[in-house]
Amino acid sequence: MHSYLIILVSLQINLLTPNIKIEVIITIKPHPRYYPRRAHIYGENMKIIKLKDENRDKLLERSRIDAESVTKPVLEIINDVRENGDRSLEHYTQKFDGVSLRDFKVKRREIDAAWEKVEPQVLEALEVAAQNISTFHKAQLPREWSIKVGEGISAGQIIRPLERVGCYIPGGRAVYPSTILMTVIPARVAGVEEVICCTPPGQSGKVNDIVLAAAHLAGAHQIYKVGGAQAIAALAYGTETIPAVDKIVGPGNIYVTAAKKEVYGTVDIDFPAGPSEVLVLADENANPEYIALDLLAQAEHDPDAASVLVTTSPELAKEVQQRLLQELPRMKRREIIEVALAKYGHIIVAPTMEEATQFTNHYAPEHLIIMTQNPEQELAGITNAGSIFLGELTPVAAGDYGSGTNHVLPTSFCARMYSGLSTESFLKKPSFQKLTRDGLVDLEKTVVTLAEYEGLYAHAESLKRRLAR
Repeated sequence: MHSYLIILVSLQINLLTPNIKIEVIITIKPHPRYYPRRAHIYGENMKIIKLKDENRDKLLERSRIDAESVTKPVLEIINDVRENGDRSLEHYTQKFDGVSLRDFKVKRREIDAAWEKVEPQVLEALEVAAQNISTFHKAQLPREWSIKVGEGISAGQIIRPLERVGCYIPGGRAVYPSTILMTVIPARVAGVEEVICCTPPGQSGKVNDIVLAAAHLAGAHQIYKVGGAQAIAALAYGTETIPAVDKIVGPGNIYVTAAKKEVYGTVDIDFPAGPSEVLVLADENANPEYIALDLLAQAEHDPDAASVLVTTSPELAKEVQQRLLQELPRMKRREIIEVALAKYGHIIVAPTMEEATQFTNHYAPEHLIIMTQNPEQELAGITNAGSIFLGELTPVAAGDYGSGTNHVLPTSFCARMYSGLSTESFLKKPSFQKLTRDGLVDLEKTVVTLAEYEGLYAHAESLKRRLAR
């Protein structure tokens, strides 16, 4: 018989206005004595208590990568790689990956051999996913344009791709060929001249076959067997083997995230990435089985992943709770799921859909599933979300692998100011303008007045002299 302390609470929260109340049906916390042993999800005999405004933030909590906690060792790695190049990469690959490598570049014969080893059905799945990702990201290509601003004044915008991009492909708990497709393909669609992948080597000193196959399919120009902060440093500053890039994209662990933040400014980055998260926004019409499976699916990513349901239906909340009980024992990654749900799993009941939507925007989830009678109606009120999945037949897994949208998304409230990776992530948009003499005359008073007011007299003179001729 297992021993657990289960904390079940039902709460009301004052959210954005004094009139907003949100009820929490369940928050699961295993007893620290037994953590991280299995936390049994249990939903009977719940008590409803009034949540004070100061407790509201508790509902919004989820794990964030504290990159500052590893800043010192990461800076040491970055500086070492910057100064010593490949020699440092050899040292850290031996130290962190347990592999002695002197040649980090993946050879063409390795890629060809890997392609032959991958099962045909897996290759077919990758090919379909790649096609859909390409189709979606081609639709994101912006257009060049020009307009007439005034008499003799025209202006516009041109589109230019970055020249060289680095895609970081993490290793660790799982193999991520999908991340290669999601990073490399948008860069290629944007027209990036050279796309480089870095990924940690396995214990054999090789890269997983399916990773190489995916990189080849996506169109990566070079693949290097380097991981961690040392890979980010190499991409930012270059080594004898790995050329410096203009931008680094892709998820990674706390050391990778910290390294990306440290090299930002020398290169561009996508955004800081943390543990994965999903919020399901549902009404009484939603399917509790589908919701439970979506919550479990997100939780299996990582012990720090967040899985949240916000609904207007207490009955649905209880049904989902029971479904979690039924489905959890069947999950192959049960141990990870249990810890994640215990830490950041919530089932929340809101009195109205408007208030549920406001809470959703405040949460700013990485993945948002809208399971309501009319999901497009709720979509109109959404302002903060990384990627949105409409209707009960649209699981997050579809976007993760096959529908074409990008799964490299902002987490930990970052959807308030970031969008997910896209074709535009790899483009520059220089503006241009052209003046005729009539345009110069028209702007004389404005430009001269403002330039002289700011004390920039040479600016004013550069216009006056042109008019004097």
